[in-house]
Amino acid sequence: MKSEQWSSKLGFILAAAGSAIGLGAIWKFPYVAGTSGGGIFLLIFLLFTMLVGLPLLIGEFIIGRSTQKNAIESYKELAPNSAWHLIGRLGVFTCFVLLSFYSVVGGWILVYIMKGLLGDLSGLSEAEYGALFGETISDPIVAVLAQFIFMLITIYVVSKGVNSGIERASQIMMPALFILFLLVIIRSVTLDGAMEGIEFFLKPDLANITPETVLFAMGQSFFALSVGVSVMVTYSSYLAKNESIPQSAISIVLMNLLVAILAGLAIFPAVFAYGLQPDAGPVLIFNVLPTVFNQIPFGVVFLVAFLILFLFATLTSAFSMLEIIVATLSKGNSGERRKFSWIIGLLIFAVGVPSALSYGVLSDITIFGKSIFDAADFLVSNILMPLGALLIAIFVPLKIPRQRLIDELSTGSSIGRKIFAAWFLLIKYLAPIAIIIVYLDVLGII
Repeated sequence: MKSEQWSSKLGFILAAAGSAIGLGAIWKFPYVAGTSGGGIFLLIFLLFTMLVGLPLLIGEFIIGRSTQKNAIESYKELAPNSAWHLIGRLGVFTCFVLLSFYSVVGGWILVYIMKGLLGDLSGLSEAEYGALFGETISDPIVAVLAQFIFMLITIYVVSKGVNSGIERASQIMMPALFILFLLVIIRSVTLDGAMEGIEFFLKPDLANITPETVLFAMGQSFFALSVGVSVMVTYSSYLAKNESIPQSAISIVLMNLLVAILAGLAIFPAVFAYGLQPDAGPVLIFNVLPTVFNQIPFGVVFLVAFLILFLFATLTSAFSMLEIIVATLSKGNSGERRKFSWIIGLLIFAVGVPSALSYGVLSDITIFGKSIFDAADFLVSNILMPLGALLIAIFVPLKIPRQRLIDELSTGSSIGRKIFAAWFLLIKYLAPIAIIIVYLDVLGII
């Protein structure tokens, strides 16, 4: 039963961009770039995004829009009586794991908003901001309670449905994020010593290339676009038949790349200006941004405003992760949607508790040398997402008739027919080959 659709193309683009932008671009991109070579990582990330991520995004849009069904049912319709529906099930599982640790970071943002409102984020040195963040995430009660509140917000919005919940929230949250982003960048790039950070971020250094840099760039391109987990299959299933898939996909990719670059320009000039380490990891944005805002008149006010918008972007991504699971289970039934939103959301919270505690009481527990949080992140970003993307790249040209692909790409715009040949070559050959080669290289097989 198909009961919901986006009310407009803009609503779909903002919701899909919100799914993609979130923590992927604002929180994760700067610290992954910082630990993976800066400019050379950015270059490889851009190439993967345009040549692999964009074709895969279009592929997921075709799967969802052509069937108008959820992630699992879409594959069943296109490839009946086969095991291809396991791609959708893999996506549902990946989103479950992803949201379990993603919600932890959402909780951190909530805590920092509260600290900002209480005046605890003003007048500190960079070292003091670092110590404050360490104390915050290691406090078991604070970490778990904040994660729980973040999940409650996510559950509530998703339970309201596509139009009243996800679309309406995204239309408010996403445009507002860009406005304050520009303020941070202007201040960051005008700091003394900022140019060194700009060069680190924008000037590729071939000496910094490693197999891990390439793998992380590929994983980040998938993470940043929400491809490989069939989120975009679910979102595009709500897209009207007369909308242009290529135009929507290109708009989302360009918005995502813009935000990633803006995030880098907000963070790295300040990192070098204050003598910080660009490879500080996940804590980077929680140390640098307060330090930057501390240099601005009424900085705490702007910091709280930015954190609220950062929370908006984080939530729009969380909506999409919960939505794919709920849509699969509820099958368009609004009553079932509400029930499954709460059941699955609370279950995800419970599974995420160890990640929330991995910087505190569970910090001694490691999985292959990584904390519980980092292990979950590595599993999703560098194993499950690329695997899902590989399977989708194989599925689209193999199981969907060529004429159906052409028709879906051509609907709503003439651009689809013009780019079909190039897109088909990229998704059929370049995407799977690139993913396989990177994996083999990292494993030391080639």
